[in-house]
Amino acid sequence: MKELSGGITAVPGFLASGVYAGIKKVEKKDLALIFSERPCSAAMTITANEIKGAPLLINQKHIKKGAGQAVAVNSGNANTCTGKQGLRDAEEMAILTAKGLKIKSHLVYVASTGVIGQQLPIDKVKRGIADATTKLSRDGGRDAAEAMMTTDTFLKEKAVQINIGKKIVTIGGVAKGSGMIHPDMATMLAFIGTDAKIATADLRSALKDAVNKSFNMISVDGDMSTSDIALCLANGMSGIKIKKGSKGFMIFQEALTYLCTQLAKMIVKDGEGATKFVEIRVKGAKSFNDAKKIGMAIANSNLVKTALFASDANWGRIMCAIGYSGVKVNTGKIDLFFNNVKMVGNGIGLGIDVEREATEVLKQPRLSYPYCQCNNNLPVYCLCLFKCLCISNGNIVYLCEFLCLNNLLHAADNLSTASFTTFYHLLCLCQRPV
Repeated sequence: MKELSGGITAVPGFLASGVYAGIKKVEKKDLALIFSERPCSAAMTITANEIKGAPLLINQKHIKKGAGQAVAVNSGNANTCTGKQGLRDAEEMAILTAKGLKIKSHLVYVASTGVIGQQLPIDKVKRGIADATTKLSRDGGRDAAEAMMTTDTFLKEKAVQINIGKKIVTIGGVAKGSGMIHPDMATMLAFIGTDAKIATADLRSALKDAVNKSFNMISVDGDMSTSDIALCLANGMSGIKIKKGSKGFMIFQEALTYLCTQLAKMIVKDGEGATKFVEIRVKGAKSFNDAKKIGMAIANSNLVKTALFASDANWGRIMCAIGYSGVKVNTGKIDLFFNNVKMVGNGIGLGIDVEREATEVLKQPRLSYPYCQCNNNLPVYCLCLFKCLCISNGNIVYLCEFLCLNNLLHAADNLSTASFTTFYHLLCLCQRPV
């Protein structure tokens, strides 16, 4: 796999643009357009929040045909909780884009991000779409990424190339996200393009797996957004057919998951005011879901967050979180590390000296993540990444980084049934006072 510069427009056949339509109060780009020169197979995941923005309701209708060719995105207004007018505006947004591009409206997906509860200024959107249509180009990816931003502090783009046989397939994506981040999904938009030739059902399977291991694994503040969407369009311009179950599909799946994970990490690192990055590794869990429960319990524990904020190597709070995670564990088999500093061995603390050493680790501005071997040399089954918010005395504060590697055994015979080596990432990050 080879990394490329740029994002979605690094993929052959994809054009993009970003303009200022006047939706935002400040003069910054606020309307993005992404267009494939060929119709695409399409796959989509959206927020699990029962209250969904009007654009998502329109997209749910369009995705039923399994095809797409364009995306219109505005920032500064979420078009959520806006009633029938909001639905009409979202639909008109798709129709206006389709007319400008001379394609059918069901091939257009729309997204809005920003303030909830305000009607979309559709006249401004109309002018913006007309302007953005004339500015579509292979160089417009960065403008589109900028136009999607709200509280983001930097652009989020990624592109990779993979070899399937003797030919090259490209995957590129653009995303936005910074606050209101929580699994299923987050306050985030992600649009991915590829020149692979892949059926809708297979693309849907690949995207679902990639999202479950990336965008659905990040959390900041426990708030689930109303506007989240991850959309993947495959225009087939490479001519490379990819079918589920083939070696090519495995290569494609790996690359798509990698790209989504990198975009998810960018969202984590750009948490509103964020300064630190935390990774939790759970080793030896019976299943993916068990590892997820343990990682989430640690990542979302306010006691863990406040301890880390104070550079306090209070490993007892982590053990406590493991205990109430809902997973059966053998306490006598738990080892716990902060980076390469072993704090707990076989469920027992290793003393004041290592706590002092770990405290110094937590004070470091940037920590490394060495692989730590547990005492029984079991393989790593699940790697968990989440992002979380730390609140102390009502103020948003920052966390230092840490690494926690746990060896959690139900029983040897249970582990022998585990036949996977899936990695599930948990990125923990927090924020400084604002």
